Amino acid sequence: MASPEKDTPTPTTSVKKGSVFHRLYVGTGAFDIVGKRKRWYVFFGALVLVCIASMGVRGFNLGIEFEGGTQIQLPAHGAHGTITPDQAKQVFADALGQQASSAQTVGVGSAATVQIRSAALDENDVSKVEQALFQQLQPIGSNGQPSAQSISDSAVSASWGGEISRQALIALAVFIVLVTIFLAIYFERWMAVAALISLIHDIVVTAGVYSLVGFEVTPATVIGLLTILGFSLYDTVVVFDKVRENSRGLLGLTRRTYGETANLALNQTLMRSINTSVIALLPVLGLLIVGYILLGSGTLQDLALVQLTGMLAGVLSSLFLATPLLVDLKMRDPKFRQQAERVRARRANLARKAADREVLDDSFDPTDDESLDAELRKEKAYAAAASVPSRTPKAGRQQPGKGRPSGKRKR
Repeated sequence: MASPEKDTPTPTTSVKKGSVFHRLYVGTGAFDIVGKRKRWYVFFGALVLVCIASMGVRGFNLGIEFEGGTQIQLPAHGAHGTITPDQAKQVFADALGQQASSAQTVGVGSAATVQIRSAALDENDVSKVEQALFQQLQPIGSNGQPSAQSISDSAVSASWGGEISRQALIALAVFIVLVTIFLAIYFERWMAVAALISLIHDIVVTAGVYSLVGFEVTPATVIGLLTILGFSLYDTVVVFDKVRENSRGLLGLTRRTYGETANLALNQTLMRSINTSVIALLPVLGLLIVGYILLGSGTLQDLALVQLTGMLAGVLSSLFLATPLLVDLKMRDPKFRQQAERVRARRANLARKAADREVLDDSFDPTDDESLDAELRKEKAYAAAASVPSRTPKAGRQQPGKGRPSGKRKR
């Protein structure tokens, strides 16, 4: 039978034993995430409150697709040099006596354009702005010469953005209902509740970050928000599956409590969660870089921003919020509280016996597997030594068949 030491994963020589990377590698429960869950609750609670307050006070920077309005677009290259968004906004203000909602550069190189967004304008106002932009900035058209035809305009109705928002809310509601049914069937009710709370946290935090920073909310943002929901649940399901595997038959055992079992599952999946998150975030960062540096502000940038924000929130909540919540919900069950009491009683009894034998090491930790196994081996060895029978032969008659061989004596 293999010894416990042989069954323990051996770290590679490049990872120093006792270091953070070594503890990540072996995953033996060295990081007490569940035990310190109150500080995580304070952190996530404060974050959610800040996000809700920002959404209530500051609101969102809604794009023209949601509010409606007029968009005027012109090439970013003029006869007098590069046309900047500030120059375009100033010309707009001088022509109409009011400020534009926003102005930004989209694209790079010869394809770069300046987009000016404002409230809905009538045809006369649009004509004034376009004429002023051409006269003062001289945008260069496709023929390489200043051209008034290079300036275009479009009107956007707010009803289109409202329809997008309505459809997104319907999709979110359907997703949550289906996920609830799946988790309740595949796992059990408390796991489903913890996963849903974590999912709602991710949605609130992502929306709150957009409100705090002032990122523009576009239809691409709404689409990106829906795509991060699956990623957020994926990591939570992986951890919960390991918790379920480790807790099979737990009520009949006295080695660990449910909280310690869940914490061990977190440690065993922590390295996998980090690797998965890094691999998932790399293409999103690439999308953000391509969308911002190469193409300028636009759909790719909006999509990448919401995915990056949502994925980071999802990774943190799946590790530091969902599992601690699950433990607190589970410990409401009297059966798990009684099992935890039996675990504590057994450990206290073991420590008392070891102290009586004066073999208890100063570093003994009843919650640590290696320390506990060592004390169990000492207890078994002590019990075996005390039960060895004496080998002193008893006086009395010889048993039949023993002693001198039977048969006739030689003459």
